[in-house]
Amino acid sequence: MNELKRQFINRYQGGFPLVEDPFTPVAAEFGMDRDELIELLQGLLDDGLLSRFGPLYDASSMGGSITLAALSVPRESYEEVTGLVNAMPEVAHNYQREHTLNMWFVIATETPELLQQALDRIEQATGLPVYNFPKLQTFYLGLWLCLDQDGGVSTEPVAGPLKQGGMIIDELDRKIVQFTQAGIPLQAAPYGKIAKACDCDPQTVMQRMQRMLDCGVIRRIGAIPNHYRLGLHANGMSVWDVDDARLLELGARIGRLEFVSHCYQRPRHLPLWPYNLFAMIHGHDRDEVMLKQQEVTDLLGSSCRQHDVIFSTRILKKTGLRLVA
Repeated sequence: MNELKRQFINRYQGGFPLVEDPFTPVAAEFGMDRDELIELLQGLLDDGLLSRFGPLYDASSMGGSITLAALSVPRESYEEVTGLVNAMPEVAHNYQREHTLNMWFVIATETPELLQQALDRIEQATGLPVYNFPKLQTFYLGLWLCLDQDGGVSTEPVAGPLKQGGMIIDELDRKIVQFTQAGIPLQAAPYGKIAKACDCDPQTVMQRMQRMLDCGVIRRIGAIPNHYRLGLHANGMSVWDVDDARLLELGARIGRLEFVSHCYQRPRHLPLWPYNLFAMIHGHDRDEVMLKQQEVTDLLGSSCRQHDVIFSTRILKKTGLRLVA
């Protein structure tokens, strides 16, 4: 991780410009030329320091559906079930976690009906019950990593409120999403290549992407860091059983903590799962996560009946949103 790479990641996890030749002005900020920046970016992707570079899409803001789901998978069939779940293009992320529910995955689809069909297919393929944990309330969503000169990494809150509303995308929007969901082309005029693939002109592509950005369909455009490769090795899904009468108040307070990247109300599944408040806490190691977890527990006080931290032990799949052709 040299200084240029560090500065670029810190600056451009969002805000990448929607102009005809975006790499040239961005490169000039760092005293580079366009080709040098593209080479730097390709190196970050090849080394796995970035998961991808481009727009970060929100399925729910484009009229689709997204949920977190879990399975309790027997040890002897874990690899087989992993293959079955990961083969579904609707599965955006999949993690092995330390719990009776030991496989947790995110499913994103274009309609609620397709979401339920995907859940049903997983049950049929695996022969296991799927525990569905849809978002009932979003308290916070945003993760921006800050790399220091000594190689350390910390989390920073994303500036600005979470965008609400969204939009219904049309066929051209859908083509743009499909072409860019894995990242934008690393070339002089990336929006021109997108336009050619979508049978329109570059100005239309930029206008459409700006509209999606304004409506929250695109959360931000830029580098999507791989926080594991950058040093945040502990991924703690922190869960609490909070008094329903105080959940909205306390969830909002937890969501404002600088080390929380995601915070939601999700349904309980009694008796196996009594928790209704979820928050993601990242740290360099488990001790760091547990210290942050204790801060949350102290804040919740007597309104929290029980809590847990479910650590991930393996990334099984991590691709982000994928619209099915």
